[in-house]
Amino acid sequence: MLDGELEARITAAEALPLEDRAAAYLQLHDSLRDHLEGGDVPRSKAE
Repeated sequence: MLDGELEARITAAEALPLEDRAAAYLQLHDSLRDHLEGGDVPRSKAE
């Protein structure tokens, strides 16, 4: 994930209502984790 993309996603999450912000940060967390782990085991979309 590029620094510009990370900043854009954080800015977008911060603009959301509180209820939606948590879900946006969870998606960001999952994306960062997958990136750092090398994407060896992508998370199920059903989770």
